[in-house]
Amino acid sequence: MVKISFIGLGVMGFPMAGHLAAAGNAVTVYNRTPSKAAAWVAQHGGASAPTPAAAADGADVVITCVGNDDDLRAVTLGPDGAFAALRSGALFIDHTTVSAEIARELTDAGAAREVLVLDAPVSGGQAGAENGQLTIMCGGAPEAFAAAEPVMAAYAKRSGHMGPAGSGQLTKMVNQIAIAGVLEGLAEAVHFALSAGLDADAVIDVISKGAAQSWQMDNRAATMAAGKFDFGFAVDWMRKDLGLVLGEAKRLGISLPATALIDQFYGDVQAMGGRRLDTSSLIRRFRP
Repeated sequence: MVKISFIGLGVMGFPMAGHLAAAGNAVTVYNRTPSKAAAWVAQHGGASAPTPAAAADGADVVITCVGNDDDLRAVTLGPDGAFAALRSGALFIDHTTVSAEIARELTDAGAAREVLVLDAPVSGGQAGAENGQLTIMCGGAPEAFAAAEPVMAAYAKRSGHMGPAGSGQLTKMVNQIAIAGVLEGLAEAVHFALSAGLDADAVIDVISKGAAQSWQMDNRAATMAAGKFDFGFAVDWMRKDLGLVLGEAKRLGISLPATALIDQFYGDVQAMGGRRLDTSSLIRRFRP
């Protein structure tokens, strides 16, 4: 049994922490909305703590899954942040999608405290978290990945070590570039099929057996055609992620024209009131 602190109980963190408890670990949770932590404890057992530092006190492993760079910095390096309580030899895993810059910052802060640090953003969405089927892209020292892999196995179908600190976040950026492009192509394809008077479900059934097949087609094409977007990964979060991508591209001195355009398209969806809709709602630009 490992003593684990889990900080951040959103749509991803809540079930991920649950899988760790179900695996027999002693889990203490923290969430900035205390009622969410109380609900988790009522469902899964364990304990809750009033601050990130209190949650991390004495833990073997501290895991975060929060919103953005500022949120992550607050729960780790803030006045009551987890790093103030991390013991020497502990392991810190961050599952937030954030900048490579803060991943490196936390790695340096961890090294000063003799703490192993892994940036480990995830892919698979809410369903992947609930079903324990996430894919995890990891950056950090090899020994940090080796220590984290058996812990993450509670909610991951696959995890990979991508390189030094920040490499997990950079790999997640690659992931989001690819997803955004596929979703825009799929939105245009479904819009074309419907506009041409075709049976969209029949079209999808046929082309999904060939070279056009993708996870997005298998899981989102039919709901796109039906105008259903009340699930999955929200537009607000995709825009946050694409902002990270475009910021990193600028730093690298490279151009990502299609990604930049699709980011603007998601801005259009936000302006239409779709901030919390699934990312497949790109089709609303064509079919409000």
